[in-house]
Amino acid sequence: MSAIRWLLLAFIMLAGLALPAQAQKYGGVLKAVHRENPPNLSIHENATVSTTWPMTPVYSNLVFYHYDKAVESTDDLVAELAESWTWSDDGKKLTFKLRRGVKWHDGHPFTSKDVKYTFDLVRDVAPDKKLRLNPRKLWYDNVKEIVTAGDYEVSFVLGRAQPSLLSMLANGYSPVYPAHIDPGELRTKAIGTGPFKLKTYEPDKLIEVVRNPDFFVKGRPYLDGITYTVIKDRQARAAALMTGQIEVLFPQEAPITLRDQVKSAVPKMVVHVVAQSAQYNIVLNNKKPPFDNIKVRQAVNFALDRNAFLATQLGSAVAGANVPPPPYNIWGLPAAELAKLPGYGDPAKDKAQARRLLAEAGYGPGNPLRFAVSTRTTPLYQDMGSWMISQMNEVGILATMDPVESSLWFPKLARRDFLVGANMTASGSDDPDSWFFENYLCDSQRNYSDYCNKDVEALIERSSREQNKDRRRALVWDIERKLALDAARPVLGHALDFQMNWPHVKGYVPHHSLYSYGRMQNVWLDK
Repeated sequence: MSAIRWLLLAFIMLAGLALPAQAQKYGGVLKAVHRENPPNLSIHENATVSTTWPMTPVYSNLVFYHYDKAVESTDDLVAELAESWTWSDDGKKLTFKLRRGVKWHDGHPFTSKDVKYTFDLVRDVAPDKKLRLNPRKLWYDNVKEIVTAGDYEVSFVLGRAQPSLLSMLANGYSPVYPAHIDPGELRTKAIGTGPFKLKTYEPDKLIEVVRNPDFFVKGRPYLDGITYTVIKDRQARAAALMTGQIEVLFPQEAPITLRDQVKSAVPKMVVHVVAQSAQYNIVLNNKKPPFDNIKVRQAVNFALDRNAFLATQLGSAVAGANVPPPPYNIWGLPAAELAKLPGYGDPAKDKAQARRLLAEAGYGPGNPLRFAVSTRTTPLYQDMGSWMISQMNEVGILATMDPVESSLWFPKLARRDFLVGANMTASGSDDPDSWFFENYLCDSQRNYSDYCNKDVEALIERSSREQNKDRRRALVWDIERKLALDAARPVLGHALDFQMNWPHVKGYVPHHSLYSYGRMQNVWLDK
């Protein structure tokens, strides 16, 4: 090949490689959607994507999962408020060097004081401040001290090695809060360091964020702002997407049937198939009769035919225990192990076992077990609750539905104001610690069932400090089996999400965890 042809080919290749970097455009307001009013605007006081979805653009983390990769990994983190981080040789100290020159949206400088304040607040050791609700306190139970060295260095000192700490810090539930703002104020306003600033929140109407001109990443964000229009009906949200009233769908809200409907009307719509890191589960109040009796809890567990539930989802969910199954997570139980658990075997035999357990607990045709199934007033939850009631009727349990206004659902769970709940639980991290610490440690606020087994708790701690992946995986599987046999929080399956956006929305990459892809700083509009 001649030198001229080589030069021409090189020019074409370089031009092709450079094209994506040259294609981004500045300006425009992204038209997003919200399914409801968030319980409040404080990420650290909530356990729902209804808060993280509109508030993630406002805040920053020390580190964050890579914006442009659907599979989240601590091997590929983005430095946000931290410039770098190092572990001590014994794995008990994680030190961050912090960015200089970062400003909060109100102009105050960001320093190490803010990091220490935030995670002392979450750990519930701040001297004069408290969170009203603190669902992730036990994520950081192993952090014994947070030490600052000047304004731009901070260290997390651990009681034992815990490789998963970076996973906790990198998810959308772990933004850094301003030390100079009372945490109670952040329920109704948002002061962050993120790419966007909160402009307006009008309940039942919209949430608006606008570009932060002082954002610490040069050239970001591309958008002038984002408007999250509140549309509470799922079909109305689909109609708004199809007509262009909105340009990107809410996470967790697109089953395969909705995908088919939208694609039929708008063939060019972009579809991303992702796992949500969200499970359908049943919360059983272990401290209230009759569910303080393990046989009653086990009877409910055996009554629920998982394969029948998955059939109702029409391809929008997959079988799994607590941790999402392969290939969405490296720690999840494989299909052969799932088949051995209650609810995954022969449905006739499992339902017969449910009746035997009920009889042993004193219930039967002459004395049927009766209770209300509480669930939030969104279609995903209500469909699950209705299915659950029909399954339990087959073994003689007479259950009714107790619908709960969506904004009141998680406070109701936090108060333990229920007997049985049809629920969805998701994790901001792909690490088993986030699933087990939040949902099964005896003192966790998010352990809604109040399940407490000290032997299982010891296993959870052991798996957390295990640095060999194969040995840790074996421990995780053992924990999963014990939780299933105890009917700690029966899992029905893991949701898939068919996220959709108009093709002119560029740089939007949904993740397998629905909490960690709302930063939006790399999103731009090609129109």
